[in-house]
Formats: sequence, C-alpha cells, structure tokens
Amino acid sequence: MTFVAFRSRGAGALAAVLGALPACLVSALPALAHGFAGDRFFPATLLTDDPFVADEMSLPTVTRNPSGPDGSQQTDIGVDLAKRITPDLGITLSDHWTYLQPKGAPAVTGFGAFGAELDYQLFIDGPHEAMGLVGLHSTFAHTGRVQALGAPDFTTLSPVLDLGKGFGDLPNSVDWLRPFAITSNFSFDFPTKTESAGVPNPNVFNYGFAFEYSLEYLQHHVQDVGLSAPFDRMIPLVEASFSTPVNRGLSGTTVGTVQPGVIWAGQHIQLGAEAILPATHDTGRGFGGIVQLHLYLDDLFPNSVGRPLFQY
Repeated sequence: MTFVAFRSRGAGALAAVLGALPACLVSALPALAHGFAGDRFFPATLLTDDPFVADEMSLPTVTRNPSGPDGSQQTDIGVDLAKRITPDLGITLSDHWTYLQPKGAPAVTGFGAFGAELDYQLFIDGPHEAMGLVGLHSTFAHTGRVQALGAPDFTTLSPVLDLGKGFGDLPNSVDWLRPFAITSNFSFDFPTKTESAGVPNPNVFNYGFAFEYSLEYLQHHVQDVGLSAPFDRMIPLVEASFSTPVNRGLSGTTVGTVQPGVIWAGQHIQLGAEAILPATHDTGRGFGGIVQLHLYLDDLFPNSVGRPLFQY
C-alpha cells in the first residue's frame, strides 16, 4: 500500500534553457512579492508544501516515479492553482493525470484524486526570515479511477502546519551559512473510512523538509561572488518527505523519498528539476525525476487575477 504520491533533468540542461529566456524574466526579484520574509525568498518547492499563501500556478508538473515494489512504472502530469481569498487566507486546488504501467499487464491511464487545501498565514517575521501557516487539506472520494489507479473511495482530511526559516540573521562571521534556509511540513491524515475492500485505511503522520542554499541570497545579500544570470537566481536544494501509518495494523511502514535538485526563480516564472530517490524499501526501487514550470500569478497579473479576492 502506498501512502504518498511521489513528486530529472541535469542542472546543465536547465541552465541552458534559462540562458535563452527573455531578459524580462530574469530581472531582480520584487521586494514585496509572495514568499518573502525580509530579504529571504522562499521558492515554491516541488515535493513539500510552501509556508506562505500566494497566487500561483504549477502547469505542468511532470513526475516519473521510481519503480514500485511490484515493478510497476508510473508517470504523473499534475497541475495546481493557489489563490488568495484575503492577504492571509488562501486556497489551493490540485489534480493529476496518471499513466500507470503494471509489470506484465496493459497500461492504465486516468485522473487521480482531486485535492483542495485552505491555508491561513500565521505570521511573517522579516527580521528573522521566518514564516508559518496552518491549513486543512482534503483529498476527495471517487474523484479519480478508484480500482484501476488506486484512487481512494474515501475522503481524507489532513490538518497541516508549514514553517520556514532563513539563516540570514546569523552574524557576519559565519557568512557562508547565511544563504541557508529550511522549510518543514507536518500533517496528519484522517480517512473517512477505516477500510476499503478489506484493506485498512490507517491514520498517517506525514512530515517533510526542504534544505535550501540560495545563490540569489549569497550574491545579492551576503557578498558579491561574481555570479551572473542565470546562476544568481538558482537555489540548490534537497527535499525529503515521509509518511508513517500509526494504526490499523500498518504502524511503522514508512514510505518516502529524498529529492536533490535545483530551482531557478525569476520575477514571473520558476523552473525546477529534482531527482527522486526512494528512502525506504517499501517506497520503490531505482530512481525517478520531476520537472516543473511554476507561474507567479501575483507578479504576472498584479492588478487582476494576481490580487486577493478581498482586501483588508
């Protein structure tokens, strides 16, 4: 049984693409845009959730997962849309189309479960480069191909806590540490059915982390080390996410992935690429990859769809 949905392309290939982008897309990051706490910019990470509300869209996110424990191979093409209702309250809608190739059987295609999340921005502390939000995530029953693709026949409700912290407030004597940042996610799943077709649906504790080293922060807020476009907009990172059932006979069966990669963030768009490495035996085998095009709607359309629906 799988409890997480996994989310490569080399940095050299990514840099070649970025080098050909128009100059309007590589201008300085706006000081008041989404994802900022003081001078710290937190990018929209590919595996773990972001600790801020925003107006954004990922279109598409293409994921080639590691082979399953049974030898199956799965590719997902996903889209998600985040929209602020007020400056501190936002909603995210997401879904994905799946191509599943079971070992020794015909391929199956279709949509996965539809998801929605309501988030509230708890705080943004600029001087300490910190932010956090709380939310409630839901995946909805019978919104995907239940039997063929394993989409759930039950709804799951998951309270969420997301946190982010940059280390730019460290003393100048440790300048090399100041570009570091970490984000973390914690959630707990409450399925509305205890079992489906005789298979238990446990409560699951989910936890994830993203460890980032911002070359943008290094070049523009610590010291001039001679980086120019596109490298002064890159953020190398490692993400890790795990899910552990806590009851109904499946306690301790942890699945998860570790995903090293790089994000390039311009003023209007973001490109990301990560490798996907199974972190446990139950997760799968081999490796996969993920690439994503992410649009900053609040910067692309600041006077229309990029604004909160209601202002204070």
